[in-house]
Amino acid sequence: MSRRWVIGAAALLAGMSFAQAKDSVTIGMTLEPPGLDPTAGAASAIAEITHYNIFEGLTKITEDFQFAPLLADTWTFSDDLKTLTLNLKPNVKFQDGEAFTSKDVKFSFERYGAKDSTNKDKAFFASIQSIDVSDLLKVVLTFKEPSFSALFHLGLSSAVILDEKSVATEATAPVGTGPYKLANWSKGSSATLEAWDGYRDAGKIAIKHATFRFIADPSAETAAMLSGDVDAFPRIAAASLDPFKADARFAVSVGGTEGKTILALNNKKPPLDQLKVRQAIAYALDRKAIIDGAVNGLGTPIGSHLTPNDPGYVDLTGQYPHDVAKARALLAEAGVKTPVDITLTLPPPDYARKGGEVIASQLAEIGVNAKIENVEWAQWLSNVYTNKNYDATIISHVEPLDIAIYANPGYYYQYDNKDFQAIIARWNAAPDIAAYKQALVDAQHKLADDSVNGFLFQLPNVVVTDANLTGVWKNAPIFVNDLAALKWK
Repeated sequence: MSRRWVIGAAALLAGMSFAQAKDSVTIGMTLEPPGLDPTAGAASAIAEITHYNIFEGLTKITEDFQFAPLLADTWTFSDDLKTLTLNLKPNVKFQDGEAFTSKDVKFSFERYGAKDSTNKDKAFFASIQSIDVSDLLKVVLTFKEPSFSALFHLGLSSAVILDEKSVATEATAPVGTGPYKLANWSKGSSATLEAWDGYRDAGKIAIKHATFRFIADPSAETAAMLSGDVDAFPRIAAASLDPFKADARFAVSVGGTEGKTILALNNKKPPLDQLKVRQAIAYALDRKAIIDGAVNGLGTPIGSHLTPNDPGYVDLTGQYPHDVAKARALLAEAGVKTPVDITLTLPPPDYARKGGEVIASQLAEIGVNAKIENVEWAQWLSNVYTNKNYDATIISHVEPLDIAIYANPGYYYQYDNKDFQAIIARWNAAPDIAAYKQALVDAQHKLADDSVNGFLFQLPNVVVTDANLTGVWKNAPIFVNDLAALKWK
């Protein structure tokens, strides 16, 4: 066998391997989802795998926070903003072969708004008075009040359309109308999607195979990218950026998200049930030091539950400047004897674990001993989010314009305030953009005045990709990995 033949064969094999890789991608994720039905669970990691890939909604929220058609081709609003008519895309099928019609929309939305629903946007679906599906390719939604933000809600992962025949098993065997099907889920390791041949635009899909690898440890995230085991890490730990900045093999970007990173407080748990105690905690927080420690200085400070990209945003970061003496005085006024012991429960994300260390140190300066308890994501969802068994925690709420969660007394903050609930009712019924924004302004002020939580920073969207991979979002108004938009150069 000649040396020339061996070299030629090796080159051919290398070329075949290279070509094969061009229709595959491996994406890193910090958190593994607890299930794969985004309409039944609160974890954003569910949507990172399934939204736009397996499941689709009527509208699509784009990277620049605009609305685009998806399962609905066109729509019109009535002048009073109470009736929304959507014309559906024809010839769409679910991955089980069932035809998609307006009846699937009615089934899905009524399910999401039902009394026993666990949908995180249940209140929106409950605000729908009627759903007319007399035409299989048209949906007429009539709302109880003007619904200025309906198109926005319809683009969220909580509003994807499900097939009634497969709804019971969506968490483990998801069936949608999207371009990808679940091929495999190795719990604790990875999930793999394969392009679905029956998708209406299957010929336009460049990526045929996608693997999501779950890597919670920041050093392991870095190692996976540097070794080439992972092609993109859309929300990599901010502390992991340095090795990639001067390496031509990688593209690095830092964008914005809708993530409101907060020190969430249990408003029913003594002594946190006292306003002056919560205000003391707010004065104890040095946002700059927290941002430096949690996300390498890349976050933008916030003073209430909106980000600077949102309509009606107000910068309230000056309401509680870092003031240790003021914080101690407020604790004394509240009749609280120091030291006070609380537990600070931290989920896996790097911003929470690192930010928690900084915050615990700052609270210690005012006589609040925060005992750090690190938990896995499933424990956080169960103990903190569901059972409300916590004092304080650090979390980033990434759903856009989700300020109405504070109007739910049963939410895990356990904030029950009639004045705030009235503001949200006014927001939901806003007849025009001016009233809509004013209600948001009032809502932000009320949350800051009541110091419901410690409002910290806007979560940055820190992205590292192979330099030859295109289509990964720089900004993340919602947390998705839109595989159909990806391609190799």
